Amino acid sequence: MNPIFLFFHKTGSPPWFYRFSGYLIPWLWAIFIVLVVIGLYLGLVRAPADYQQGETVRIMYLHVPTAWMSMMIYGMMAIMGFIALVWRIRIMEVLVVASAPIGAAFTMIALITGSLWGRPMWGTYWVWDARLTSELVLLFLYFGVIALYNAYEEPRKAARAASLMSIVGAVNLPIIYFSVEWWNTLHQGSSFGSKGSGIHPDMLWPLLIMATATKFYYGANLLSRARLILLKQDHRKRWVQELFAKEHS
Repeated sequence: MNPIFLFFHKTGSPPWFYRFSGYLIPWLWAIFIVLVVIGLYLGLVRAPADYQQGETVRIMYLHVPTAWMSMMIYGMMAIMGFIALVWRIRIMEVLVVASAPIGAAFTMIALITGSLWGRPMWGTYWVWDARLTSELVLLFLYFGVIALYNAYEEPRKAARAASLMSIVGAVNLPIIYFSVEWWNTLHQGSSFGSKGSGIHPDMLWPLLIMATATKFYYGANLLSRARLILLKQDHRKRWVQELFAKEHS
């Protein structure tokens, strides 16, 4: 069997996924900690202040990566939800459910930091701007996925309903991304375009490092949550009982 297909097939096995993810999680957390320390140091200490925004521009090193992650995670949920519904892979259902609280947290941080950044720039914490409003809708979509999953008693049925909602809600992602181009908004456009970045390297590198750090955080948190969900769902199955017996022996 092709190694890629073999790996994909193995991920469908809860015991194998639990063991494999257990090896990855410490490395993901370690890389995240290293990157976030470097990124925060470069962004908050070494990077220069903006000539217009002054020191408030440093909110960018938290706001922008979390905003990117809020959209990326929901996109991942839609993809994993599609795989779960089409190929009936249970691990994908678990990953959709485990992703939702992480994505909601990133979205909430993006909205809060955006409001704090907007106060000195726009003179107010909130405006019903197209970008801000569509990002708020994304937060409600995350809450909807979480609520829908908890509304069912049967885990597989709940996960499939959450997967379906993730797919349907993905229509909001292009609205968020293109909102600054489709409508006249207060929110600035993307600094990353077809002609490259308009950000000075001293400010760009901390931003990219923080963006990378958040991805490792997502991976570590996602796998940790998925393992807990599997243990809760399979607590009566043989592989979980053998795991507990081995740990307590």
